[in-house]
Amino acid sequence: MKPFIWNAQFLKARHLIFIFLILAVLMVSSALIELKQSKRELLDLMTEQAHTLLESVITSSRNTLMTNWMMEDLIDERLLNNASIIRNWYEKGQINQSLLSTLAEQNNLYRINIFSADGQKIYSSHPQLHEVETTEAEAILQPIFKGEADTLFIGLREARYQPGYRLAVAVAARDRSAIVVNMDAAQLLEFRKKIGFGSLLRNLSQNPGILYVALQDTSGIVAASGNVEELERIQGSDFLSSSLYDSLFSVRTIDFQKQQVFEAVHPFHFDDEIIGLFRLGISLTPLQLIKDRIYRRIFFISMILLAVGFILFTLLIINQNLEITRRQYQVVETYSRNIIQNVSDAIIVYDQDFVIKVFNHSAEILLGSNESSVVGKRLNTLFNTPEWDNLLQTEFSLQEMALPIRGSLKQLLISKTSYQDEQNRETTILVLRDLTEQKRLEDQIQRQERLTALGQLASEVAHEIRNPLNAIGTVVQQLDRDFQPTHQQEEYHQLAQLVYQEVKRINATIENFLKFARPQPLKPIEFDLNEFIREIESQYRPVFKEKNILYHFEMTDQIRVRWDRDKMKQVFQNLIQNAVEAVKSAGKIQVNAKKRTDGFIEMTIEDNGPGIPADIQQKIFNLYFTTKTSGTGIGLSIVQQIIDQHQGLISFESQAGKGTRFLLRLPQRVDG
Repeated sequence: MKPFIWNAQFLKARHLIFIFLILAVLMVSSALIELKQSKRELLDLMTEQAHTLLESVITSSRNTLMTNWMMEDLIDERLLNNASIIRNWYEKGQINQSLLSTLAEQNNLYRINIFSADGQKIYSSHPQLHEVETTEAEAILQPIFKGEADTLFIGLREARYQPGYRLAVAVAARDRSAIVVNMDAAQLLEFRKKIGFGSLLRNLSQNPGILYVALQDTSGIVAASGNVEELERIQGSDFLSSSLYDSLFSVRTIDFQKQQVFEAVHPFHFDDEIIGLFRLGISLTPLQLIKDRIYRRIFFISMILLAVGFILFTLLIINQNLEITRRQYQVVETYSRNIIQNVSDAIIVYDQDFVIKVFNHSAEILLGSNESSVVGKRLNTLFNTPEWDNLLQTEFSLQEMALPIRGSLKQLLISKTSYQDEQNRETTILVLRDLTEQKRLEDQIQRQERLTALGQLASEVAHEIRNPLNAIGTVVQQLDRDFQPTHQQEEYHQLAQLVYQEVKRINATIENFLKFARPQPLKPIEFDLNEFIREIESQYRPVFKEKNILYHFEMTDQIRVRWDRDKMKQVFQNLIQNAVEAVKSAGKIQVNAKKRTDGFIEMTIEDNGPGIPADIQQKIFNLYFTTKTSGTGIGLSIVQQIIDQHQGLISFESQAGKGTRFLLRLPQRVDG
């Protein structure tokens, strides 16, 4: 047997080593594949982003050129309008030096000149300027003097005697005189500077990942940003020429200033003309960082694999000796654990220090705690009430008692057994069986039987009493009408009426007996439970406000039920009225409703009143039992009867000084 076991273990070890080597190859291969995949994904992402960026640059560039043209057109139009106005005044003979100066100042014009048809300046807003302008003006204005043009856009020209540039237009008068209007172009040039190519490219190059952005034509660099001194010429590059003339977006990897650069190029067209080629250089540092990271990972994986391989080989020998023992132990442990986990009773095993060792599935359900969260902790993390402390300290083998669990009182059958383990440490097994539902059902059946018997008795007694009562009432009325005593007539009639009223009161009580003994059949209809409770709440809202009662209703789901609406209204009115009467001023009433997984609706009506004394808790559902001076004692009996008709269950929990909580459990739908 031993040689066979050793051979099997050797084969297993060889398989583990083979698997380890395969895993090592897979891990290194996955790192290399990831490197290739990351590189491809990064280049694809850079290509997409570069394309988007260049498209944005081209769009912005077109907008810049268009804006410059529009701005110059607007300024030319403004100058032309001013020149036309001055021409009208000139032709009417209303022009003089003073008027021109005023017009120039008011319209923010740099200078207004009027030249005669022979080129002589005859008016000027600035007469002190050098006369040499006359000769220059004669050359520029010849088309007007000769009648070849009525309007001249002289455009942007550098000032001769002062720094700066001027933008000028000229219009012809009827006598072929020329009215010349110009303005300072400093603002226009500043605007061009802010929105021009240079500003646009500078803003792009501020991104640390962009090494350069340049607009290049066949003659050289038109505009560039970044640390660009020289770029490959278009005419000497097939790549650049193909992209420029074939209108292609292209990418490549090149050397730029002793480093690898990802370059994207895109031709720039404006007004159906080729302006040049935009070139965008993006740093490949992120790709290099990815490579470095993957190589470091491969190195660390290799080191870890070597260390793990050595440790694995060492532990393999040890594990082989423990494997058989472990398997045998696991079989026993699994068998025992399955038995403990699948019994219906809650089982808790703890040691002499009250540290929990075993906590089965039924205990999780009963106590609302996960096994992983309580095993290894002390029992007081679960049970921290005086009742539980007393139970754990008391020696017994089997006992039935009511104990608080998660805010509710549970009726439990408890078994407690202790034994000494192999280390002479005392271990205790606590078995808890939840009898709460069983007790509630038994109590309700007993209450139902008592109420049924009492109702039958009441029905029989009522039938025997009603006829004599009717006779007494008739006789009393007859005597009150027909008989007139000779003395104390008023007192006689008062007593007769008193007897008659009491007979009516007893008869009404009998009617209630009969209604209780023979309840009307259910008339179920479908309705929204939330609206139903809100309707009852609105009836009691003035009472809540008067007694300063804090009322809260909570429902976890939207629930539609099929109940007898009128009878269920009696149930909730009785229970809420009892709660209102129980709490003091500034008390609290809580109503909860939820849908259970078994198709039943569970509702609670809870108050923080003084609670129901323990000595009368078993009597509160009895017919005509009441502790109220003005009560009839029939309210909770009717509630019990209506719940029974709906095939439901009603129970309550009450503690002195802590309040009372009624629990209703009803099927969501009932038939009539």
